[in-house]
Amino acid sequence: MKEKELDFEKALADLEQVVEQLEKGGLSLNESLGRFEKGVRLSRFLRSELDNAEKKIEILMKDEKGGVHPVPFSLEEAEGGEAGTAEAVVPAKKTPAKAKKSVDDGGLPF
Repeated sequence: MKEKELDFEKALADLEQVVEQLEKGGLSLNESLGRFEKGVRLSRFLRSELDNAEKKIEILMKDEKGGVHPVPFSLEEAEGGEAGTAEAVVPAKKTPAKAKKSVDDGGLPF
């Protein structure tokens, strides 16, 4: 199956199946190598999809000045909030300009 035919969920299910087959054992060396190669391809596809999703999220989360600020996420808060409200999931938070300069983010993009 070509990567262009895959979606994230299908690729993830396929990778889980490959891992299960390799863990189970009983395959010849050539079969194991073939499964491993498929797993690597699927893993790279999934990583690429996750990277693309992260970039899209960063674009959507930029403030009016183009900065992206980390916002703590709590699943309990998200589930307790009203459906469809951004505030329940990602509360707006202003950070003073001085604090931005003094925080060392270790080169993280978010």
